[in-house]
Amino acid sequence: MSSAARPFVDRPAGPPAVTDPVAVAAAQHWGLTAPVMIRSGMNAIYAADDVVIRVGVTTAPAESALALAEALTEAGLAVPVPRRQDVVELDGLSATAWGRLEAVETPIDWRAVGATIRRVHQFDERQLPAAYPCPPASGFPWWNFDGLLADVGGDLDGPAQAGVEDAIARHRWSMEAPGPQVICHGDVHPGNVMMTASGPVVLDWDLLCRAPQGWDHAMLIRADRWIYPAAWYDEFAAGYGWDGRADPLTMAIAELRLVAATLMRVSAARGDATARPEAERRLRYWRGEPDAPRWQPA
Repeated sequence: MSSAARPFVDRPAGPPAVTDPVAVAAAQHWGLTAPVMIRSGMNAIYAADDVVIRVGVTTAPAESALALAEALTEAGLAVPVPRRQDVVELDGLSATAWGRLEAVETPIDWRAVGATIRRVHQFDERQLPAAYPCPPASGFPWWNFDGLLADVGGDLDGPAQAGVEDAIARHRWSMEAPGPQVICHGDVHPGNVMMTASGPVVLDWDLLCRAPQGWDHAMLIRADRWIYPAAWYDEFAAGYGWDGRADPLTMAIAELRLVAATLMRVSAARGDATARPEAERRLRYWRGEPDAPRWQPA
């Protein structure tokens, strides 16, 4: 397992004008039909026949993602499976091919997801590919709150900034808290789980990291802020075998992840008008508005 300081993917792939040519080149290389974009974020995701093409900027050889999928599968975890063993690289971007999953209408089995994450947390470093990054979560760029505030603080009104700064001050201790670190998925939330006929499949391992176990509980545990039913975390905790709501470190991490999600959305809103309504929605919470709405995932 790599001791790199950066996660496997830590910046967006770019606009379609940049990622489309890479996806087209990959599809042609693999003998697939013309790719159609499904969505774009940190990675640009395309569908071509029964294959999903992921295009992104990686901090380690893209082949290591294929090796990670193999290691996770060998450990009995349900994850996306590579459909090609080679990588197409063009203009600093890498394209990999994955089996296309078929979602079902059945609600996500969060108890099974919790059990899966528990197994991830029990991994030994030697089970993971040496080239795949697994940095400390505390070193993620979006966990540098002083830097985030220096960047976007001028875009916050006084009450919102005061609320954000208060949360950072109250929970700053958690960023360097001593204690055991485990291998974490890094980004457990509904958008990274797909329910299939065979059960839930955990997606997007780009933020694999070392952190306290509560790191992977943090998004679901704050259902009061996100539009998630509280019962999801009840089931997740039951499957995991531990409930983080009584753990001060987990709750501090959860609050700081709300701060990071807000500041990142404010930053995104600078260049993307569609992000502004959600940024404003999140800021209402930090202003202390009693009727502040719950948040939508980005």
